[in-house]
Amino acid sequence: MKLGLIGCGKMASALVRGVLGAGVVAPDAVWASDCFPKAVAELAGETGIHAAGSNAEVAAASEVVLLCVKPQDVGPVLESLRSGLQGKLVVSIAAGVSISALQKAAGPGVRVVRVMPNTPALVQRAASAYCLGDTATEADAAVVDRLFGAVGFVGRVKEKLLDAVTGLSGSGPAYAFLMIEALADGGVLMGLPRDLALKLAAQTLEGAARMVLETGQHPAALRDAVASPGGTTIAGIEALEMGGVRAGIIGAVRAAAEKSQDMGRAS
Repeated sequence: MKLGLIGCGKMASALVRGVLGAGVVAPDAVWASDCFPKAVAELAGETGIHAAGSNAEVAAASEVVLLCVKPQDVGPVLESLRSGLQGKLVVSIAAGVSISALQKAAGPGVRVVRVMPNTPALVQRAASAYCLGDTATEADAAVVDRLFGAVGFVGRVKEKLLDAVTGLSGSGPAYAFLMIEALADGGVLMGLPRDLALKLAAQTLEGAARMVLETGQHPAALRDAVASPGGTTIAGIEALEMGGVRAGIIGAVRAAAEKSQDMGRAS
């Protein structure tokens, strides 16, 4: 596979490092470009990939192009590369930019896939979901599975569900960071040193998540196993429920998903 990367931000860099580390592609089979040449040079210097001088050079050299630019830049970038993308697979990670908008900008001879990853790709713990354009094939789906599976979990959904994915896992790390910060603040309030409180909070959320994934038990069952009658945990849960934490998190997913829908309508 010859892989192209247009945009070399944090997410793009994480994806490239993941696929290189997993042996999905070799460094000499990857070309990258960015509107900031320094970003390309740094990534190429650290990974051994090719630093392309332009988006057109990336498109010409690649079979699969990862489009990792801001949503408002997707249309202009694809339109400028139409002739160079014919017969190739374009994989976009831009939030809110629909398959139809991607296809319209890229042209009829281009196969497109839309993916929503998240920032834990930086530590190979991403949660990603994707949908195929009308002309994309099962072979294209296998390519996406290999690329994004190299940095974490990847699932396939219908496009109408990608806004919900955006609200849940796309934006979800920010909610988790807020929870870690709040847990650590609570520990500091009760006398723990800041560095220890932060480590305990982060490790607690990581451990709880791994229990859900590895045991297959419902989170409520795992919660009940911790909450002894009349004990400390159920007292803490009462405080969370009184504070509306559950409703707040549900509302955050809804708000982010609806924002993604709005972005899609505007694209």
